[in-house]
Formats: sequence, C-alpha cells, structure tokens
Amino acid sequence: MNLETFQQSMYTLIVETSTNLPKDVRRAVKKAKERENAGTRAAMSLDTITTNIKMADDNISPICQDTGMPTFKIKTPVGVNQIQIQKAIYAAIEQATKDGKLRPNSVDSLDGSNSGNNLGPGTPVIKFEQWEEDYIDARLILKGGGCENKNIQYSLPCELEGIGKAGRDLDGIRKCIMHSVYQAQGQGCSAGFIGVGIGGDRSSGYDLAKAQLFRGVDDVNENEDLRNLEEYVMEYANELGIGTMGFGGETTLLGCKIGVMNRLPASFFVSVAYNCWAYRRLGVSVNTETGEIGEWFYQDGEEVSFDTAQQEEQEVKSESRVVTLQAPITEEQIRELKVGDVVQINGMMYTGRDAIHKHLSTADSAPVDLDGQVIYHCGPVMLKDEAGQWHVKAAGPTTSIREEPYQGDIMKRFGIRAVIGKGGMGPKTLQALGEHGGVYLNAIGGAAQYYADCIKGVEGVDLMQFGIPEAMWHLRVEGFTAVVTMDSHGNSLHEEVDKSSLQKLAKFKEPVFA
Repeated sequence: MNLETFQQSMYTLIVETSTNLPKDVRRAVKKAKERENAGTRAAMSLDTITTNIKMADDNISPICQDTGMPTFKIKTPVGVNQIQIQKAIYAAIEQATKDGKLRPNSVDSLDGSNSGNNLGPGTPVIKFEQWEEDYIDARLILKGGGCENKNIQYSLPCELEGIGKAGRDLDGIRKCIMHSVYQAQGQGCSAGFIGVGIGGDRSSGYDLAKAQLFRGVDDVNENEDLRNLEEYVMEYANELGIGTMGFGGETTLLGCKIGVMNRLPASFFVSVAYNCWAYRRLGVSVNTETGEIGEWFYQDGEEVSFDTAQQEEQEVKSESRVVTLQAPITEEQIRELKVGDVVQINGMMYTGRDAIHKHLSTADSAPVDLDGQVIYHCGPVMLKDEAGQWHVKAAGPTTSIREEPYQGDIMKRFGIRAVIGKGGMGPKTLQALGEHGGVYLNAIGGAAQYYADCIKGVEGVDLMQFGIPEAMWHLRVEGFTAVVTMDSHGNSLHEEVDKSSLQKLAKFKEPVFA
C-alpha cells in the first residue's frame, strides 16, 4: 500500500470529521429544530447550533473546540500491516493538530503537561479488527470531554433516584437508560445521542456502548427486544423536558442505539456512552493498494440545509430581555440581571479552565486585574501566524461544574462579575453569586465557530505552561451572546430543570417490558 497516500487519506478523514457534521446527524438536528416552539430559549439554542454547523462547513474549522479523544475503529484484510497503519494515523493526527483542525488534548495524567500534538500513551485510541473483505474500513469518532464525563455505568440490581429499583431484566435496563438521560441534564450539550452496552465486564461494557455510536442514526436494530427498547427510549426520554442545553424544551435525545453481549453470572452491567449534539463521526473505505479513499460512510440520504431567514425571524420574536454589557461590569448592572435574560457582552473576557482555577485558588494575585471582568470557561483552538499573532479557530464553552470547588471563592477574591460556561454550576457558586453580586451565563455548547466569530482579537496570553487549552487567553469580544441561567437573587434555571425532570422521571417507575 502507498503509505503516503494512506496518511493523506487519514488526514482528510480527521479534518472532515472535525469540521463536517454527517448527514444522518444533521437530519436529527433538523427534526429537533422543527419540533421546538419559536421564540423559546431552546429554539434560540438550536438556531445557534445550526448556524454553527454552517460556519464550520464554510470555514473548514472545528465544529466544537473540544475535538475530544480521537477514536478509530479500523477493519483490515488479513495480511495488511497494522503497525504501518498506526504510524500513518499518528502522523496524520500530528499534522491535523498543527493545522488547527484538532485541539491539543493529550495530557500527562501525572504532571498535567500537554504533549501539544495529540500523541502520547493511549492517544489516539485505535482499535483494529481483521476481516475478509479486500479493503480497509476506517471510522473515526471525536467525542469531547464534556459528554465523556456524562457516561455512566450501572450494576444491576440497583436503586435509582426518581425511578426506583432496577432489576436484572429488560425493564431494569429500561430504567437505567431513562435515568442516564436524566443525569446528563445539559452538561453534555444536549440534545444528545446515547450508545448503550448491556452485559460484558466493566471495560468491555463501555467498549460495547461506545461501539453503538458508530451505528447510523437511522439504522434499525436486528434484535426485536432491543429495537422496541430503542423506540421506547426515543419516545419517552423527550418527555423529561430537559431540552437543548438543559434550558427545557421538546427534544432532549436525538438518538439511542443499544447492543448486548454475554456476561458473568455475578455481574450485570448497563453501560451508557453519552454523545453531544456535535456528533462528529465519519468513516471511509480505503483501497489497500493505493491508499486512496473510495466511499464515505454516514453521508448518504437527504441533504440538509437550514433556513437562516427563519432563524432571524425567531430571534426577533424571542420573549427574552436582551441586555448589552461593556466589560468591566459593575455590581449594580449584575444585580439587575435575572434568569432568562439574554446578555450580549462587549470588551474583554479571559479564558479559565481547570488549571487556571486551581492556580487562582492559591495564587496571591491574578495575571491581570479581574475586577469587574468576565471569566470564560473555554479551551480554544488557537493558531499562530508567521508574524507571531495568535488567532482563535474555535472557542465554545466547556462544562462548568468541574470548577464548582473553586468558582465562588475566586469570584469574591478577584472581583469577577460574570462567568460564562455551559451546563450550570452548583449551590456553592449560587450562594457566592448572591453574596458577591455575580452572574452565571450559559453559552451554547459546541457552538465553537459561532463564538469564535464574536472574538475580534487576542490581546495576550498568560500561564502558557498549562498548555493551549488551559492557558488564560485575553480576548476582545463584540456581541458575545449567552443566557443568564444563575443570577444574584438565588435563582438557578439548572436547579429548576433538574427538579422538574426528576419529577417527570418518576412517571416511568411502573414496569413496561415483562
């Protein structure tokens, strides 16, 4: 096989997966958009999502800044050298990272250092399988950390909050799946997709669950029991009312695929792999002699286009109050904001993720004066030009709950007035918002191109020793739009949706499958 051509084919697969959402996923997003009521927060979120999908197409840039853990499933004919294939994939990953198509996401688990090229022990994940066809089947999924953190595994029998006892039967499995959707809330960038693995051991169960995410959204399960269960989940999970980004709404789940394998008598695991709406999964067939791409997978069927004129009309009809703020922001301005307000920010904001929050929790001072400023929970994709100037290639929000141990204290210590992220935060932060005069703003998860377009300049960077995603980037923004979901008056939309969806989950306690 021509390895140079094969490497280029893998590079093309990586770029397309990162920037071009497959047709089956686009169709699912379109159906959700059509179900939603115009003018609601969920409708606004879906408008942003569909705009972002088109911008990623046009810019050939990452749909979401968290390009995740690249995971390949490769089927090769007998006799094909898998060691050479692996080396070619490594080289393609490194080049795609250098070109800004992937964010450097490979971090040493002991010292926290970032390899900078997405290579390292265990990165990327490549799973090989031999088969008797005469071509290579190469499939790739880019599953971000936010949705990866909402994976969950159940050991039956167990007692589940809101839905009761789950036994070792099909009905117990049903309860686990419904609970898995509830527990994800908006933190995994709902509306999302789930892959479910029944049986196996702890590790093979998760492998089976993730393997379901390589199935097409529209395929039909050959196992009648599992097909009925998939249909049940798709019908009733959307009645939980969690909605897009956890804002409430008509669509919480866009797809459910279930697989089963044998298990040990003593173990009964139900493993759920959650995937966000930015379901970046593509595949190709590759000629074993030339290394060239033959067929693309997941790209058949109806072409999907989104009506931007209709989106603009919906935005005009939105019932939310729109407030424009210029950073730095005063406490008085923050106290006037309430849950549901839409905020548009101009001025400076500063990125801060896990490493920054841990650093600020013990530091005597911040790298910049944060009094009245905005912290953005974001790990952007950045590229430096020949003149040494940094440019933002993708910049959506990361899941905020990881910063819960630090956020409130840091806001009060440094005078931070607003925090932007996704998925909401907990009671400690909510209390601090009231005491200090702060606000939490929920941006649309995965909308990395939409928000990158709001960033008009990179004014500086600090703490680069933490790596590009974890550094503190100084960003000048215009019209950066997010929704107030936690205010300084003790109100939290996330808490409200959680309580409401838990009550609705209780409707599904009674047995359904004998």
